Amino acid sequence: MRLFMFDILVYVFENYLPGACPEPDALARKLSAAGFEDDEISEALQWLAGLDQAQEEFRFHRLPQASSQRFYDEQEMSLLLPECRGFVAFLESAKAIDATAREMIVERAMAADSPALSLTKFKVIVLMVMWRRELSLDNLVFEDLLVEDDEDDPPLMH
Repeated sequence: MRLFMFDILVYVFENYLPGACPEPDALARKLSAAGFEDDEISEALQWLAGLDQAQEEFRFHRLPQASSQRFYDEQEMSLLLPECRGFVAFLESAKAIDATAREMIVERAMAADSPALSLTKFKVIVLMVMWRRELSLDNLVFEDLLVEDDEDDPPLMH
């Protein structure tokens, strides 16, 4: 995922309620009118479509117990830096997300076209999953999601 794709996700979050987000064609026109490039729009719409699909498909055969632990495979560990995995653990311990949201976050992070996600970019993914699932955002969690932690990443446009 290129940086501007993350800018589009932040723009969508800031401008639309989850249930009031325009259909992909209308959203593409609105994003184009807002000045985003076609290839970034296409990439963002594809990622959002994957999020919608994950929303429909994620079901556990047996729900994880409160005492269960999530183990990451090699590929997940190479993409999700320790601070990203720690952030997911923090959100779960704060009861901001459940196991289904956690798995959607991991799946969408793995769908990102990036060799390793910075914590700032990962937080955008978390924010979008929570937004789409219409999970309530505790003020402290919300503030933590909006803080840009990575000095190497330029600030996201919003």
